[in-house]
Amino acid sequence: MSIRLPRIAHIASSKKVPKGYFAVYVGENQKRFVIPVSFLNQPSFQDLLGMSEEFGYSHPTGGLTIPCNEDLFVDVTSQLN
Repeated sequence: MSIRLPRIAHIASSKKVPKGYFAVYVGENQKRFVIPVSFLNQPSFQDLLGMSEEFGYSHPTGGLTIPCNEDLFVDVTSQLN
């Protein structure tokens, strides 16, 4: 059984980001997720961004790097609306 997360997507093959979304790279393996910009207003997502602050926000391919465990990232973002 798989769980579908309608608001975020792991997109490895395409570098295009739809309007209203942005790319983030998460975890040790820099797994790429495309998430809605509306997440930026959510306090729990802002906490994840705080983790990025000490490492810098840029990624070589133009996305945002969040240095947290992928499972934590998915848990937090799956609860956001």
